[in-house]
Parts: sequence; structure tokens; C-alpha cells
Amino acid sequence: MSAETTSSPVPQPDTSATSRRPTRRLRILHLILVLGETNSQYNEHCLPQMEQRDLAICTYFPPKLAPPPDIALYPGNGTLRGFFRALREALTEREYDAVHAHSPHTAVLLPLRLLSRPRFWRLWRSMVLTVHDSFYDYKPRNQAMTLVGLALFERVVFCSHAALESLPPAARRLTGARARVVQNAADLERVAAVVDGVRPWDDELFRVVSVGRLEQVKDPSTMLAAFAAAADSGCRLQLIGAGALEDTLAQEITSRGLGWQVRTTGLVPRDDVFRAYAHADLFVSVSHGEGLPVAVMEAMAAGLPVILSDIPPHREVADGLDVVPLVPPGDVAGFAREITRIRALPAEERLEIGKACRAWVLERFTLQGMHEGYDHVYRELIDPAELPCSSS
Repeated sequence: MSAETTSSPVPQPDTSATSRRPTRRLRILHLILVLGETNSQYNEHCLPQMEQRDLAICTYFPPKLAPPPDIALYPGNGTLRGFFRALREALTEREYDAVHAHSPHTAVLLPLRLLSRPRFWRLWRSMVLTVHDSFYDYKPRNQAMTLVGLALFERVVFCSHAALESLPPAARRLTGARARVVQNAADLERVAAVVDGVRPWDDELFRVVSVGRLEQVKDPSTMLAAFAAAADSGCRLQLIGAGALEDTLAQEITSRGLGWQVRTTGLVPRDDVFRAYAHADLFVSVSHGEGLPVAVMEAMAAGLPVILSDIPPHREVADGLDVVPLVPPGDVAGFAREITRIRALPAEERLEIGKACRAWVLERFTLQGMHEGYDHVYRELIDPAELPCSSS
């Protein structure tokens, strides 16, 4: 499947009468579990669109940051009662063209809240669910909750063709014609603004960076083993992310004697991730499962060569770009071989590979394209007589 398509074909709304109506922005409520620095729904769906759309956010857990005043916030407190209270306030105080859920949990909680309050039933046809991961990556509980969303939501958006195709046949039939694909994208302008202001380290070290949750599906042990097999004293590895395997990984680093070469950072602000890219020579993802990985797009936008595991979402990002090697998941020797090969290239050749990666994502994975895709999805839910003027 080519990565050139930003979204599946979507019927275009009739905007012939737009010029005769006052302009207003689309009104969207986003349901987000955790609002923080690294939250992709906040960084990709909300921040870049706060001047184009009338946005509100309802969270399940207490927010870790305060959004700009242009975005209304209805914070939960980490409990079901707190989330339902926040959601009730959000639905009571404002009108919305779409209520957009972004997780398996809110795929269940939103319909429950609407069913429990007859005055909210009018919003049933305004529900949008985005599936942000491949189905096989979800735990059984989250798979079950996602199936509820597939059955009940008016529109179900998949973040990649790979995510849609990962559904079991019965689940695809359940979703039917309500399914849409709008590919993930990265804030490439934000990446460039940070990277272009960073000066590379003035030394001869070869730096590898990998970004992702320290969970089994991301396989940080394979990343560490591949680096250990490829590295000498002139190599460094930075692992950015947090998760259940933090302690296990720390023990592996110590047992391999790599404490002076490998740095783990935990969760860091997005701009600090981009600065790490600016200082690195290579990005590697050994993940066994993704939706459509924004971290890979951001690394490519920063001008880094990338090595990726050979899984459908990575193929979707790199399909047709022959400078990106794809290695079978779990193949330590294969990843080590590619790391060694890229390190041996002249710096000028690595730079050219990075430029090709940057041009690739700039052409195919822009936020503008993603937002236009969602704009079409939202407008499908609105009575043509009430359609606001296009913001794109």
C-alpha cells in the first residue's frame, strides 16, 4: 500500500452555499486520557488547529499541563465519576460538530454517557473514534473496548492503512462503510524550527537514538543487543521513553557493561526529543507493532537516516524509499549489521540519506494533509444546511 495517500476517498460536502453563510469554525471536543507534553492527540490534533477550529479537551486523568486559553479544558480526576462529571460539563456548556474519542476506553465511556442522558442523544451521530494502533497490539481488554467503538461510532478513523488492515475480518465487516483512513502526520514545521537551531556536537562519536515506550511490543532489549553487537568505544545510544521494562533494561545495560555508552532518559518534552535527533547520526526502531509511527516521521523530518523493523506500518511510512532498510522484528544480527553499515558510510552520504528522508515525509505526511482528512470526516456528520465554511 502506497504511503502517498493521506486519507481514504471521502465524499466531499456540498459547499456551494458557503459564501452565503457567516463563517464559523468547526467545533470539536477531543476526549484524551492523559494530557501531557508527549500526548500525540494534543500535539497533532489540537495545538496546530486552535486557530482553525473551536476546540475543547476532556481528560480522564488530571492534566499535566495547561493548554492555551483558546482551547477549553474539562479535566477529569482519574476516576470514572470524575471523568463523567467533566464530560457532562463539556457537553452541557458548549455545542459540538463532532465528539472525538482517541482511545479504547473512551470508545466505551462516551456512548455510556450519551445513553445515560437523553438530552445528549442528539450527539450520537456526532461521535468519531480514531484507532491509533494496529489491532493486534492491543491487550485483549482494549481489543474488546475497541470492538464496542467499531460497532457504535458514526465514523471510525484508522491512523494508517495498516491499522485498518490489521482488523480481523469480522471486525472489518462490523465497521463497514463507516471506516475511514486518515494517516498520522508529524508537526514538521515544529521539528525544523527546533533542529535548525541546534549545533551538532563537535566530536567523532557516532550517536544512535531510539524513541518509544519501554514495553515488550517496542522490544528495547533487541535494540540494546543490536547496539552492543555493533558498537565500539566510539558509539553512543540514547533510549527515549518510559514503561514497564525500565528496571529490566537498566539491569541489561549494567550486565552488558554499557553504562558509559547507553543513556536512558524517560519521558522528555517533545522539543527535547527533536534536539536529540539534531545531535544524532541514526534513528532505529525495532518495534513489533505500531499504528503509524509519528516518532519515525519526526526523525526523518530532522534529517536522520532511519533503520526500521519490517512491519506493515513501517512499510507504509517508507514504501518506495529505497534508502530505508527494513529488518525482521527481533533480528538482532540484522539490526546490528545495518547499524554497522550506516556507520561505515561517509558522513556526506549519511547526510544525503537524511535529506532524502526529510523530503519524503515533507511530501507525504504533513499535518495539513491530516487535518484536511479529518475536516472531511467531521463535515460528513453535519447537516449540509449547517456546514461551516472550510478552514483549510
